[in-house]
Amino acid sequence: MAIFKRKHIAKIIAGVKTQTRRIHKHEWEIGRVYGIRDAWHSKPQAHIKITRKFKQRLGDISPEDIKKEGFNSLEEFRRAWEEVNGEEAGTLTKP
Repeated sequence: MAIFKRKHIAKIIAGVKTQTRRIHKHEWEIGRVYGIRDAWHSKPQAHIKITRKFKQRLGDISPEDIKKEGFNSLEEFRRAWEEVNGEEAGTLTKP
């Protein structure tokens, strides 16, 4: 199971968000399908398949990856990142 904010689930369902970055150490398995929810106790609203995973410094996100995250600009992505993870979750600088 993967938890997302409702507005991010809507982007996933619409096919706008095809990547996600996470700071936690959950061991996602490549090839596995996970239900996505907006709360632990809710039913899955959709499913995602993990096709690859890797480590990346947050400041190294490319403009293409920002689009795949479902955002139009670095600033939009930064605001969403801080909303989900807090301002202290990582430094985001312009790539």
